[in-house]
Amino acid sequence: MEKRIGVVAVIVEDRTNIEEVNKLLTLYGDSIVGRMGVPYKEKQVNIISLIVDGTTDEIGSLTGKLGKLEGVTVKSALTKK
Repeated sequence: MEKRIGVVAVIVEDRTNIEEVNKLLTLYGDSIVGRMGVPYKEKQVNIISLIVDGTTDEIGSLTGKLGKLEGVTVKSALTKK
């Protein structure tokens, strides 16, 4: 399957799940090219941006598992080719 490059935005509003988020990011580390995390304390939210390079199945699996966590919102954009 062809690989795609993209970005994934992760917003964590429930800090009780941050450990699970980090476990998933470690598990899918081979597909993650770069990561930037910003704790926005004034709004009590954590924002993580990811640069990814993987198949649509790999990226979809990561975003799907993240999105199932309580208090976690995920959006992604991938190249078409």
